[in-house]
Amino acid sequence: MTARTSTPGAAAEVELAIGGMTCASCAARIEKKLNRMEGVTATVNYATEKARISYDGEVTVRDLITTVEATGYTAQEPSAPEPEHGAPDELRPLGQRLITAVTLAVPVVAMAMIPALQFEYWQWLSLTLAAPVVTYAAWPFHRAAFTNARHGAATMDTLISVGTSAAFLWSLWALFFGTAGMPGMTHPFELTIARGDGAGNIYLEAAAGVTAFILAGRYFEARAKRKAGAALRALLELGAKDVTVLPADGPEKTIPVTELRTGDRFLVRPGEKIATDGTVVEGSSAVDASMLTGESVPVEVAAGDPVTGATVNVGGRLVVTATRVGADTQLARMAKLVEDAQNGKAAAQRLADRVSAVFVPVVIALALGTLGFWLGNGAGLTAAFTAAVAVLIIACPCALGLATPTALLVGTGRGAQLGILIKGPEVLESTRGVDTVVLDKTGTVTTGRMTLLAVHTTEDEAEVLRLAGVLEHASEHPIARAVADGAREKLGELPAPEDFANVPGLGVQGQVDGHAVLVGRDGLLRAWSLDLPDELARLKDTAEAAGHTAVLVAWDGEARAVLEIADAVKETSAEAVRRLRGLGLRPVLLTGDNEAVARSVAREVGIAPEDVIAEVLPQDKVDVVKRLQSEGRSVAMVGDGVNDAAALAQADLGLAMGTGTDAAIEAGDLTLVRGDLRAAPDAIRLARRTLGTIRSNLFWAFAYNVGALPLAAAGLLNPMIAGAAMAFSSVFVVGNSLRLRTFRAG
Repeated sequence: MTARTSTPGAAAEVELAIGGMTCASCAARIEKKLNRMEGVTATVNYATEKARISYDGEVTVRDLITTVEATGYTAQEPSAPEPEHGAPDELRPLGQRLITAVTLAVPVVAMAMIPALQFEYWQWLSLTLAAPVVTYAAWPFHRAAFTNARHGAATMDTLISVGTSAAFLWSLWALFFGTAGMPGMTHPFELTIARGDGAGNIYLEAAAGVTAFILAGRYFEARAKRKAGAALRALLELGAKDVTVLPADGPEKTIPVTELRTGDRFLVRPGEKIATDGTVVEGSSAVDASMLTGESVPVEVAAGDPVTGATVNVGGRLVVTATRVGADTQLARMAKLVEDAQNGKAAAQRLADRVSAVFVPVVIALALGTLGFWLGNGAGLTAAFTAAVAVLIIACPCALGLATPTALLVGTGRGAQLGILIKGPEVLESTRGVDTVVLDKTGTVTTGRMTLLAVHTTEDEAEVLRLAGVLEHASEHPIARAVADGAREKLGELPAPEDFANVPGLGVQGQVDGHAVLVGRDGLLRAWSLDLPDELARLKDTAEAAGHTAVLVAWDGEARAVLEIADAVKETSAEAVRRLRGLGLRPVLLTGDNEAVARSVAREVGIAPEDVIAEVLPQDKVDVVKRLQSEGRSVAMVGDGVNDAAALAQADLGLAMGTGTDAAIEAGDLTLVRGDLRAAPDAIRLARRTLGTIRSNLFWAFAYNVGALPLAAAGLLNPMIAGAAMAFSSVFVVGNSLRLRTFRAG
C-alpha cells in the first residue's frame, strides 16, 4: 500500500489499516473524527478494516494516524504490512476465549435451566464457573468499553460489557446479600432461578451464556470476513516471486521480481509463471491465463505477442522483454480496482452508517427508559432489570455495518476470479435499471483483426494458399497478414518469395516456385490485362455484398481464386447476445463500418436490423449514447478502443473489454478482463446479484433491530436468548454474503 506524497496545498490520498474496531459504530466514530480535520475527507470501512483518506493543506499521514489513535484505535503506516481480515493471529486468542466461555458456560446454563441438576449450593458452583467467563473470556469487551469511555464514546462493546457486568454483579449481590421476596415477572420466558435457601434470583447463566454466544458470533464473523477477502488475497499472491533475467553483458541470473525493470529481458521456462507484463522476443508456447481471465483454454503466443504477468507458461521456452512492472502491471491494476470497489460505500450503506453512529447512545437511553418504565409500573426491580439488560444485549448495529462491505468483498472477489472487475458499489445500482446495451463492433463483437474466412477456387485450395501465402507473407498490410496467417495455419511455415513487389493500393506481385503470382484487387489484374471469369466475379460480388473484402489470386496469366477476408465475428458473440436478451436487455450494434458490413455482423449474432447503427465517426459515438438516453433508455455500453472511452463514460453503465486500451478500461464501470463478450452478461448478472445480496442484508439488519428491540423492552426476551439472537444477526449477514462465492459464469 502506498500513499501519494503530499505537498502543502496539494491533494493526496492514503489508505490506513485500522485496528481495534469491533462494530459499525466504531467505524462511524473514526470517520467522524477524521472528517473534522481541516482538508480531510475520509471513509472508514468496518468489514475491510481500512480507512481511505483524501487530505491536503498541512496535514500529514502522521497527523491522520495520531487522530485515529486519539479516538482509541490503531492505524498503520501505508508501508506497513496490511493485516488480513480475521487473520490467524487474531482468530487464535478469540478462539481460546470462545472455548473457555463455552466449556464453562454450558454447565452454568444447564444448572440454571434443569431443576434436577440443582444440588445444594449449586449456585456457588455456577458463580465459580461463570466468573472466568465474565472476566477472562469477556475481557475484550470490557477493555474496548473502557477505552471508548475514556474518549467519551460508547460502542457495541459498551452495551455488551454493561449488560453482562450488570447481570453478573446483580447475581453477586443476590448471592451474598439476598433478595428474597422481591417481586418479579412470571412470563414463561423468564429464567429466574430461586436459590436453594430462598435468597433470591441470580442471572449467572445470562452473563455466561451471553458472553459465549457473542464470542461465538465474533469468531465466526471473523472467519467469514477472512473468507470474504480470500479472493483478493489470492489475486495479490498470484504473481511470481523470482525471475531469471538475461543481462546483455553476462550470464543469466535469478533476482526477486521486485528488482525487475522495464526493458529487462527475462526467461520463462515451461511450467513457470511469467514474471511481469511483457512482449515475447524469442520462442513460442501456450500460456494459461485462467487465473486472471477465468478462461480455461491456453492462448498460443509467439515472438511479438504480448503476455501478462502471473499467467503460466505451459509449453515451450520463452524470452520476454518487460514492458510493465510493479503497480503498472495488469495484475496490480486488477487488484487495485477490486480493492477500490471493496472500500466503496453504496447510498444505502451510508444511511446504515448514520444509523450506527447514533445507535449505541439511543440503545443505552432505551435501556434506561425500559428500566424506569417497568419500575414505574410496579413490575419490580428484577423484572425491570431483566428487560433493561435484554435491550442492551439484543441491539446490534454490527449487522448494519457489515451489510454492504461483506457483500462487496465477496462479490468483487468472485468477479476477479472470473475476470470481471467491478469498480464500486455505485456501479451495482446502475446495472439494475439498464435496458439497452450498445455493442461496439470491432474488437468487441468481432476479433478486431482481419481473418481469412474462405477460399473460392476451381484449383487445388492448398496450391492457392501456398502461392498467395508466400507472397503476402512478405507484406505488412493487415489484409496481407490475414492471408499469410490463414495459409500458415493450414500449411505450416512459409518460405520467402523469389521476387516480391508491393503495388500501392492494389496488392502485391512476385515469383513463387517459378510462377508469376498476383494477389490483390481487380485493378491489379486489369493492369496485367487479366479478365475475371464469370464464376469468380459472382463469388467476388457475393463476398462484397456481405461486407467482406474480396482478394483475387492469379498466376501464370490466369485469375484462379477469390479469397474472402473479413474481421471475423467471435465464436461466442452470438451466445453473448442471447444471454443479454435473456437479462431483458435490447442489444444495439454500433460501428464505423459501412451498412453492409454492420448488417452482416448483426445478422450473424442475432441483432435486429433496426438496432444497427453504422458509419458512425469515432467522435460521434457519444452522441449515439446520448440520443438513446434522450429516448428514455438506460444505456450500457461495451467497447474496447480509445474512441469508445467517451461513450463508455457517457453511458449509464460502461463495460470495458480488458483486451482493449487503457483509456477504455479507465472510462468503464465494469472491466471484462478476457476478450469474450459472454463476460458482459456474466458481469451484469454478478453485479445485480451482489446488489440483491446487499439489499437483503440491509433489510434483515434493519428488520432485526426494529423487531427485536421492542420485544426486549416489553420483557419478552431473556438476556441469554437476546445474546444468541444478536450474535446470529451478524453471522447471518456475513453468511448471506458468502453465498456469492457460488456464483457461476454462463
